Amino acid sequence: MIATTTNAVRDMNYSAFFHKYGMVLILILLFTVLSFNIEGFASFRNIFSILEQVSMFGIIAIGVTFAIVTAGIDLSTGSIVALASVVAATLVTGSEGYGMTLVAFGGAMLVGGFCGLINGTITAYGRIPPFIATLGMMTAARGFAQLFSDGRPVDASSDAFTSIAGTSVFGIPGLVIIYVLVAIACHTMMSRRTFGRHVYAIGGNVNTARICGVNVEITLVKVYVLCGVLAGLAGAMLTSRAFAGNPTFGNMWELDAIAAAVIGGVSLAGGVGSVPMCIVGALIIGVMNKGLNMLGVDPYWQQIIKGMIIIGAVLLDAQKRKKS
Repeated sequence: MIATTTNAVRDMNYSAFFHKYGMVLILILLFTVLSFNIEGFASFRNIFSILEQVSMFGIIAIGVTFAIVTAGIDLSTGSIVALASVVAATLVTGSEGYGMTLVAFGGAMLVGGFCGLINGTITAYGRIPPFIATLGMMTAARGFAQLFSDGRPVDASSDAFTSIAGTSVFGIPGLVIIYVLVAIACHTMMSRRTFGRHVYAIGGNVNTARICGVNVEITLVKVYVLCGVLAGLAGAMLTSRAFAGNPTFGNMWELDAIAAAVIGGVSLAGGVGSVPMCIVGALIIGVMNKGLNMLGVDPYWQQIIKGMIIIGAVLLDAQKRKKS
């Protein structure tokens, strides 16, 4: 009897451990397998390359995590990246010095925040489902990006501006440093601040949150503004890296961001999720993308594989909710 009880407790401990750290183990396993099969995959140069690629859609994924935890969604982030990129490039064109670089980044984030404000207002006060509201913004923002740039890339070859992506500290790319700083700030906001507790409360049960005094509408607006600001920041980062703004930037990034959040354990039903696990999800996608590219896998097959992983993650989340 005692042995049976001990085994049951051990099984529960293993289950709880895998439930909490399963995706971390999958990330380690995926990286290890690819390292053994691809020469140079585990090199510092390749690792930093993966981190740099992850940093931009990873920042978007952090914002999307907030939205999904409220039981919402944001499909407009990829298009906001495009709009923010052409705005940033226009502001910095022909200028030198870090003053205009800050203006360009600030302008991109302001444009993103404005799009998020529209998303949040329509969702919170217009009672429009966030899927529909952000789907409309996805189309509109892409159209504005095309209109603003006349459908062409906008030069952004300012030395000060492009140095943001080109610089490194102790070998760590500048974009990765920005990603880490944003992740720390957002994790603190979500786990240690009243705003974060309100986000979880809304996702857990919106009616209970209202009864407990949470201003649901204002919180939702803040969440979608945050999504937009982070997408705008990602757009400026991408522009700095590419030396240009482009209305085609960010295509399908909203899906990569959602995939990163879901793979990282953020529940589409709301109320469950964290920034650290969102980062793990983004790293899994980044490692997988890099590995498949280096193996020469057809891009179409890469999309199929990514779709299957997303479906698997959603099914796993559904099973977890049934057990709970």
